[in-house]
Amino acid sequence: VVDDITAVTDKGTLVVGITNFDPMDYQDADGTWIGFDADMAKEFAASLGVEAEFFQSNGEGEIITRIHQSYYDNTDGIVINPAAYTHYSYAIFDALKTVSIPAVEVHISDITKREDFRRNSVITPACVARIAGEGINGYMHAIDILVHKTYKNK
Repeated sequence: VVDDITAVTDKGTLVVGITNFDPMDYQDADGTWIGFDADMAKEFAASLGVEAEFFQSNGEGEIITRIHQSYYDNTDGIVINPAAYTHYSYAIFDALKTVSIPAVEVHISDITKREDFRRNSVITPACVARIAGEGINGYMHAIDILVHKTYKNK
């Protein structure tokens, strides 16, 4: 768990994106993450003195493996958009709880105003905060929460 802003700025923030909006974030031929969403988050994180690292997968196992790897990478924060996994992936919940790294759950839309089956998140209890309905700005809000530790430890 991050004790102060210095700890975060000494290491960095991991942004895990698994949304169905692949065109918003994509890798070029050299493997560099580009696109409006990623570029904006990178610039915002840099303005706060942290590095944003990106990982995108539509596979639950790959996401869990990357969350576990975050522990060994000394990652100080995770921003995760679990997309459809929000509603049923106890495996992602378990992975987040296991690594004990502060995580913020992000949803581009407000899941509480969508279909009934989309309103519940099994991921939220493993996170220090949830942001929904802020569009892609939610990613920056999540980074800000982690850097400035404007959450209560659970």
